[in-house]
Amino acid sequence: QVQLAESGGGLVQAGGSLRLSCVASGRTFLIYNMGWFRQAPGKEREFVGAISWSGGTTYYADSVKGRFTISRDNAKNTAYLQMNSLKPEDTAVYLCAADRDGIKFSKGYNIPNSYDYWGQGTQVTVSS
Repeated sequence: QVQLAESGGGLVQAGGSLRLSCVASGRTFLIYNMGWFRQAPGKEREFVGAISWSGGTTYYADSVKGRFTISRDNAKNTAYLQMNSLKPEDTAVYLCAADRDGIKFSKGYNIPNSYDYWGQGTQVTVSS
């Protein structure tokens, strides 16, 4: 029904920046809120940030607050994650997610189960 595709990952030195994109295709009218998560080897999927359908409300994990910025362009069916001042501990596969109706999102925007659609992820590696 809905496909999400991330891009923009890569290798960057500590202190550098990357901008990730998440493009939605298919029945994009089903998408409501969007989120970004990351998962490092051997670790659980971790919430990074989320953005409401209008883009007017954003949420961030404490670990990235002040360094990462989420935005979206609904006309392009795309969400972005601007990552600045990257640290080696930011190294992970970054995944975008979307929900259908906001019901679960309103109770737990930082919980993976609150989202209905997921991308395959893009690798971000930060060298020290």
